[in-house]
Amino acid sequence: MPNILALFDFDGTISKKDSFIEFIKYYKGFHSFCFGFILLSPILLLYKIRLIKNWRAKKIVFSWFFKNESYKVFKSKCKCFSLTIIPQLIKPIALETIKKHIENGDKVIIISASFEDYLADWCKSMNLELLGTKIDFNKGFITGKIDGKNCYGDEKVIRLNQFLDLSLFNEIYAYGDSKSDLPLLEIANHRFYKFFR
Repeated sequence: MPNILALFDFDGTISKKDSFIEFIKYYKGFHSFCFGFILLSPILLLYKIRLIKNWRAKKIVFSWFFKNESYKVFKSKCKCFSLTIIPQLIKPIALETIKKHIENGDKVIIISASFEDYLADWCKSMNLELLGTKIDFNKGFITGKIDGKNCYGDEKVIRLNQFLDLSLFNEIYAYGDSKSDLPLLEIANHRFYKFFR
């Protein structure tokens, strides 16, 4: 087992744009995206001024766009998005750093508040492990809820500790770009904040 662990946040750290926003545009089309965000603007404003929390705003937006969608159709579109759009969103310097870690034999994990469904196939193509937010579905349809907690802030460290034993690693590298990544950076020997500009 590799004794070096490399942890990467996704949105804003290795991606140029917010992947959730890009996924909604891809899935629903630009006009439906704009219409939805106009209707949801009061919620987004409350989130912006910190009157509602990240996970709640995210759940409301996700539910509005995707509740009652066929999970089979959703997964199919996620795969296409992951393999065709995600590669275009990656910062070249971030990709270079990821590849260096892989070449060194390090264990590399993407740990993100983004939904696993639309990151999974890109991660698989890169031989990266993934911890992200999970979608709840029932009887083949999306419920509009998140399965478990949003993989954000302290939850990233909780999920990581559930996934593996950090004491097995001699060195831990962590890359993030926002205050929500600080708990993840705290556990690392080598911390890189807003490193990929």
